[in-house]
Amino acid sequence: MNLPQEGYMLRIIIGEDSRHEGMHFYEWIVIKAREFGIAGATVTRGMMGYGAHSRIKTTSILRLSEDLPIIIEIVDSKEILEQFLDVLDPVIQEGLVTFDKMNIRMYRHSKKSRP
Repeated sequence: MNLPQEGYMLRIIIGEDSRHEGMHFYEWIVIKAREFGIAGATVTRGMMGYGAHSRIKTTSILRLSEDLPIIIEIVDSKEILEQFLDVLDPVIQEGLVTFDKMNIRMYRHSKKSRP
C-alpha cells in the first residue's frame, strides 16, 4: 500500500477499561480499522494521565489504577480517516479524539511472507 506524503493521524485516547461489543474498546477500534482497510494503527498504554473527570490514573504502586489511558494512533489519508470517524463517532462515549495533518516520510514492510 502506498500512502501520500501528506497524511493524517487520528489519535483516540480512552480508558483501558472501556469496552464495546464484548471486547476492549481499543481492540474493537483496531479490528475495525483493519477491516476498513486503513494503513496502520498502534495502541499504546499510558503510564499516567487524566481526562475530563480530572482523576489521575497512574501505574505508581502507591495509587495503582486499573483504568490507565490508552492511546490509539491511526494513520492514512484524510478522506479515509474522515470516513472511519463516521463509524467511530456513534460508539465513542468517553475520551478524546484528535485529527492531525502529518508528513509521511516512509511506510515500508518486508517482502518476506508472514505466517
